[in-house]
Amino acid sequence: MILVTGSTGFIGPKVVHALRAEERDVRCLIRKPERAKTLTAWGCELVQGDVSDEDSLQRAAQGCDAVIHLVAIITGSGADFQRVMTGGTRNVVAAAEAAGVRRFVLMSALGVSEQTRTLVPYYESKWEMEHSVQASGLEHVIFRPSFVFGRDGGVLPLFVRQVRWSPVTPVIGSGERRLQPIWVDDVAAFFAGAIDLPAAGNRTFDLGGPDRVTWNDLYTRIARTLGKRRRRLHVPVSVARVGVAVTERLPRAPLTRDQLVMLEAGDNVADTAPAREAFGIEPIPLDEQLRRAG
Repeated sequence: MILVTGSTGFIGPKVVHALRAEERDVRCLIRKPERAKTLTAWGCELVQGDVSDEDSLQRAAQGCDAVIHLVAIITGSGADFQRVMTGGTRNVVAAAEAAGVRRFVLMSALGVSEQTRTLVPYYESKWEMEHSVQASGLEHVIFRPSFVFGRDGGVLPLFVRQVRWSPVTPVIGSGERRLQPIWVDDVAAFFAGAIDLPAAGNRTFDLGGPDRVTWNDLYTRIARTLGKRRRRLHVPVSVARVGVAVTERLPRAPLTRDQLVMLEAGDNVADTAPAREAFGIEPIPLDEQLRRAG
C-alpha cells in the first residue's frame, strides 16, 4: 500500500493515476471527501484527515510500504507555511516511522538551497521539509521540479489565456531569466518510479524538461502554438512589486510578492541528467507541452 498526501491537487491526481496504472494499491489522505470522487473511481482507499492531524496520519500510514508526500501551499502567512509544510511534513514523517514505512518520497522545488532558504517562507519551508526527511532515517527520494506545466492546472493555463486573449503580453523585467518546464505526467512518472528503484534511494533529483528557455522565448512559443502575433510589454520589477502588493489580496491572485522574489532570484534551471539516467525517463519537449495545453 502506498500513502499519497496532496492527492487532490494539481500534481497529486497524476501521481495517483500513474500508480494505479501499475495496479499498485493506493491510499489517499483526504481533507474533503467530495473532492475525491475520481480517486474513489480509480479504486483508491481514502482516509479523511490532514497533515496537521496526527491521529489521521497514524491511521493513514498504518500498513503502508511507501509514502509520497505532495502537500504544500504557495501563499499564506508565515504561520501557515510552518503549520502546513514544515510541521505537516514532520507529522507525516513521524507517522511513516511509526508504521515502519520502507521508502518516503518528497516533493520539493527547484531553487531550494542553503542560499535561497531565507528569501521567502516557501523556500524556507521546503528546505526544512527536505531536512526533516533526510534526518528521519527513512530511505527517501526527494524531487525538485522546475515549473510543472499541465493542461488543467498549474501556471500554464494562465499563460495561455494571456496570449490567447490579450493583444499585449506583460513580461516582468527583461524576460531573460530562464526556466525549464516539465510536463505534469512526466513528473508523475518519476514519482511512480521512485517507489522501488534501488538506485534512487537517499538521493535528491532536480527535474525539468529538455528545453531551457527565457520567459521571452516561452511567450513567443505559446503565441506560435496558438497562431497568434503578440507584442510583449516589459514591466519593471519595481512597478510589478507595487501592483502585486495590491492584487495578491484577491482570491486566486496570479502573482504574489513572494513569487516575484522567487522569479527574480535567478534562473530556474538545473542538471537533470542524473534523474533521466537513474529512471530512464525522457520528459517531453516544451513545444509538445504547449501543443497539448493549447
